Amino acid sequence: MQNRGPSNWKMRFAVQLIVLLYLPVAALAGPADRSISPTNIFAPVSTPAHSILGLSLFVLAVTAAIFVIVFSLLVYCVARFGKRADDDGREPPQVYGSTQVELAWTVIPILIVVVLFMATARVIASIQKAARPANAIQVIAIGHQFWWEYRYPGLKVVTANELHVPVSDPAHPTPTFITLLSADTDHSFWVPRLAGKTDLIPNHPNTMWIDPQQTGLYLGQCAQYCGTQHAKMLLRVYVQSREEFNRWIEEQSQVAHANPPVSEGQRIFKATACINCHGVTGTVADGSFGPDLTHLMSRETIASGAAPNTPENLRLWIQNPDAIKPGSKMPAMGLSDQELDAVTAYLATLR
Repeated sequence: MQNRGPSNWKMRFAVQLIVLLYLPVAALAGPADRSISPTNIFAPVSTPAHSILGLSLFVLAVTAAIFVIVFSLLVYCVARFGKRADDDGREPPQVYGSTQVELAWTVIPILIVVVLFMATARVIASIQKAARPANAIQVIAIGHQFWWEYRYPGLKVVTANELHVPVSDPAHPTPTFITLLSADTDHSFWVPRLAGKTDLIPNHPNTMWIDPQQTGLYLGQCAQYCGTQHAKMLLRVYVQSREEFNRWIEEQSQVAHANPPVSEGQRIFKATACINCHGVTGTVADGSFGPDLTHLMSRETIASGAAPNTPENLRLWIQNPDAIKPGSKMPAMGLSDQELDAVTAYLATLR
């Protein structure tokens, strides 16, 4: 007959506890493929994100130590003072207060909170008070319902939804300082591998900075509920080599050139209400309520990252915006199929 005495259940409980404590440590310390998720908070590539990760691990270590101590005491009490077979049922001695114990469980938590507060304040101050070097890239990010506008005032470039920045070589740092504005309601700029969350508040400019040290695509999300399409207000940050970034700036600085084969589509586009919301440099379209379309096809996605930027999706977006992004605030233009094909062909040349 299998023995199910007290020593057996204690042994099983101890093994389960060890496994429970080991798994999260192994997940953090073990060799993992950090390229799996472009939003992996444990794989920072920018100084602010590195600082936040260090603080997070410190807080995790403190809280884990508290958990281990409290849980160990709990296990000890259960094992040591549990009901035994020879228990006579008498009430144990009662203790009505202990100054030493009460001081301990008051002072120790206060000290822990103070330490965590000071560590957090130190990280916040180090990030917010960083000096802006002369060669820093300046970007103005404006949050709209439900898309992002990016302006490079020193480089005379305006684009939408996809932020391009140069990689920051540790030997020659080139940080990007971002001024955050909102055109309507509260938004929040969050790219986990580059920096922490920073809110965009109407009439209250905020700032943040990043200095990514690896090229690649980094994804993020508006982290403040801003309306029905908040979940699809995505962030895409392209970190490029300095040469690629300079080439991108040069291409984005060009005006849109008319293409004779799509002149009919351009004529229809300029005759519709599209030009009241969207701008195309070098044409009469000078709207600013919606994304600038001058180099629309140089972007990989449309609708703030909601769909790949293909002619098929572009046509569907013009015909029925709600099919891709319900509640997008973009009105359907009511064009015939022939007019729709012509406008799509014209927009597909804007690179």
